[in-house]
Amino acid sequence: MLQMLWQFLSSFFSRAGCQDSREGTDREARGTQAPARGDQMASFFGKQDGRAEATEKRPTILLVVGPAEQFPKKIVQAGDKDLDGQLDFEEFVHYLQDHEKKLRLVFKSLDKKNDGRIDAQEIMQSLRDLGVKISEQQAEKILKSMDKNGTMTIDWNEWRDYHLLHPVENIPEIILYWKHSTIFDVGENLTVPDEFTVEERQTGMWWRHLVAGGGAGAVSRTCTAPLDRLKVLMQVHASRSNNMCIVGGFSQMIREGGAKSLWRGNGINVLKIAPESAIKFMAYEQIKRLVGSDQETLRIHERLVAGSLAGAIAQSSIYPMEVLKTRMALRKTGQYSGMLDCARRILAREGVAAFYKGYVPNMLGIIPYAGIDLAVYETLKNAWLQRYAVSSADPGVFVLLACGTISSTCGQLASYPLALVRTRMQAQASMEGAPEVTMSSLFRQILRTEGAFGLYRGLAPNFMKVIPAVSISYVVYENLKITLGVQSR
Repeated sequence: MLQMLWQFLSSFFSRAGCQDSREGTDREARGTQAPARGDQMASFFGKQDGRAEATEKRPTILLVVGPAEQFPKKIVQAGDKDLDGQLDFEEFVHYLQDHEKKLRLVFKSLDKKNDGRIDAQEIMQSLRDLGVKISEQQAEKILKSMDKNGTMTIDWNEWRDYHLLHPVENIPEIILYWKHSTIFDVGENLTVPDEFTVEERQTGMWWRHLVAGGGAGAVSRTCTAPLDRLKVLMQVHASRSNNMCIVGGFSQMIREGGAKSLWRGNGINVLKIAPESAIKFMAYEQIKRLVGSDQETLRIHERLVAGSLAGAIAQSSIYPMEVLKTRMALRKTGQYSGMLDCARRILAREGVAAFYKGYVPNMLGIIPYAGIDLAVYETLKNAWLQRYAVSSADPGVFVLLACGTISSTCGQLASYPLALVRTRMQAQASMEGAPEVTMSSLFRQILRTEGAFGLYRGLAPNFMKVIPAVSISYVVYENLKITLGVQSR
């Protein structure tokens, strides 16, 4: 419901928006009033037959937000029930009635004090709930453009009269366009889950988004599996005495098991996408209720808490599959006949506890990864929205890919030492004669024998796969959305 306020904020600082604001101030100085709502409607229709065409432009539409010439077309599209490209009087009345109901809901959501008025602090709080910060001066500028009586507050009549010919909807456009966790899969499913709008939940589009995201993740992980296996080998086997490089690592894998061996461990890596995503989404929705937010979107810190807890629950549920993935990636030719054979041998030789080796560093790694990934992505998103979003929150493909790549890279960089320790602990039993070590002793051993650089073994192939993984997952996601009938705005 905060989309309308955000769209106004975005366009407020645009050239057209500032010009309209100055014109309104000049009008007040001359002692004249803005055209009444009935005059606006008459000016909008303009024709004697009571029909409006999308191509008509009327200067009174300057009263609404954004480029004036866009809104007649948008209003016709919003109210045209018979899809004839024109808006007759009955359709226009129906549009006004429906739109006024939506405006009432938005006004109530912004009126935090329930006193029938919106002030600067309430505008700032409402945008802060979306993760957007503005100054008090900027909030006052917004108020002045809608405030008719100079009280620096907006009542229902002022709000309705200003926005009645602005065809926004009661769902945040930002949520629709800026999906992150669902779209981008870089192999580590530790990101905070995406928000879904009320409309997406009611129409069932949310599960189609998740299915499209899961399919995109499967293709992306399969395409980048050789780099992922190389990363695991370098994390476990590389050292000062065994300085494994990228070319040498690929040559070693192909010599040992042929080209097919480059994809060892990929099957279980793809298989765990579905249960992990489903469990994380369900846990996230339940935790959202527990953190006490009844709004459509959570605050940033609430998203971090809910997302981290949901990630911990999901990881705990599928962690044995993580251990299997590491063991399958490190196996020699003929060591296991398949995933089930690997699981049976681990259970017989090492017991159930072996399936949770490295569990503690894995859980600890969720917080820095999810926190930094979310913080960087939200920072980049807000910077783009404040500077470039004029009439739409759609960032375009390049901006979305760039923001996703940068935030994922920063998150991985922060949590990588914990990921390396986790992988070495998972691989312990597969290394003959390797002593059992704890997380803290393994950290000390790496720092003592290899230095701080030892905590970042395998970082190069890990970063090499980020850009192709993000790009592939996005392309596949968009195509699967079309196949599944997901509506794009």
